[in-house]
Amino acid sequence: MLLFSYTITPRLQYVVDFLNKELFETTVTITTDLHHFQTAVGPRINYSSEPFDAEVFSVRPVRLLFEKGIRPQDIHCFTSQGRTAFFASEGDLPFDLLAATFYVLSRYEEYLPHDKDEYGRYAHTNSLAFREGFLDQPLVNYWLLQFKQALLQRFPNLTFSKKNFKCILSYDIDIAWSYLHKGFVRTAGGFARSVIKGQWTEVKDRWNVLRGLQKDPYDCFEWLDALHLYCRLRPYYFFLVARKQVGYDKNTPTDVKAFRQLIEYYSNTYKTGIHPSWQSGDDPDLLVEEKEWLEVVADTPITRSRQHYIRFELPDTYRLLVKAGIEKDFSMGYGSINGFRASVCSSFVWYDLNLEQSTSLVLYPFCFMDANSYYEQKDTPQQAYAELVLYHEQIRKLNGMMISIWHNSILGTDRRFAGWREMFELFMRETVYWDAYSD
Repeated sequence: MLLFSYTITPRLQYVVDFLNKELFETTVTITTDLHHFQTAVGPRINYSSEPFDAEVFSVRPVRLLFEKGIRPQDIHCFTSQGRTAFFASEGDLPFDLLAATFYVLSRYEEYLPHDKDEYGRYAHTNSLAFREGFLDQPLVNYWLLQFKQALLQRFPNLTFSKKNFKCILSYDIDIAWSYLHKGFVRTAGGFARSVIKGQWTEVKDRWNVLRGLQKDPYDCFEWLDALHLYCRLRPYYFFLVARKQVGYDKNTPTDVKAFRQLIEYYSNTYKTGIHPSWQSGDDPDLLVEEKEWLEVVADTPITRSRQHYIRFELPDTYRLLVKAGIEKDFSMGYGSINGFRASVCSSFVWYDLNLEQSTSLVLYPFCFMDANSYYEQKDTPQQAYAELVLYHEQIRKLNGMMISIWHNSILGTDRRFAGWREMFELFMRETVYWDAYSD
């Protein structure tokens, strides 16, 4: 298949590479040779203002993919086949799908001046998806489906690649144990705070856990293992391994033998990644230090990551990850609300907009995090379950990739999170279990 354009830019090549991965069985090749395009046999896509006969599929471009630099874009949303679209144009599609896809995947808007949230992150309220009400939809995948259907009308014999739905569970181990392995000072401080606040049940629980009479409320690891085995699923585990426990980094100390054994077990059993500390966002050398420590304990190269508190800033954070040897990052989502930050439920390559080039870093976007539901959206377990199933259903229909984030602290037996453990087990047994039988 040929795509004609007056010029080939890194932005255009990036989007065509994404389309090749997601849609086409036969690779789309870009050409600037008008005669070659006119005389070619087979399906052809015209991405220019050049007029061609009716045998050519036409997508009229806006300027975005042929520009350099970053500037505010004039975006007006409208509805196309029941879904939001923008960058309206003439042609066989009512909008420039390639430019719109590039805009959301590159996170173009995050390079523009914007407000930050209380944690210094890009505030989701800035985003076009939030303002226009499509944050809960993997819009790019719906556009691709519309594109596929339109192409089939023009080229009935065109074949497309088959995509399979994937449900990927992932866990952020911020604090492995609530009471155990804290050391004398932190344990004494915990007792003192509970006594001062009159939290006598917590005092009793802590005492019983330390004496071995009761399981730590954050220790749900064996229970999770049983569910994974039942559902025939291999999840991802991301470990926070900050050497100093300060601020938002409250992980179990790295010199605790039980913590090292936990990491060793999961690195041998499932897929393991680094959960870069909050401190590493202010001191890039810490990222390398934490990654190297984890590699020694896990006895395997660490090539996956997810930012603690979803703290990242484009392009700086991703450049640091690439430099540190990270190949796959699972941070593309918001730490303040559930939904599709990049409007997609497929993995995609990070495009460095400042350098105008594709990179080696592959992004795996998540759409649901239990901490968002509990702390930010103030959902009940029932409300969170309804949202979770809604995402699962639409992503399954699109044969996309559903990535969710969970925390052992929320899925344990801590009384603050009553009902969340049961909600998760219901999701696993009634939904995830059947995924293995429906491909």
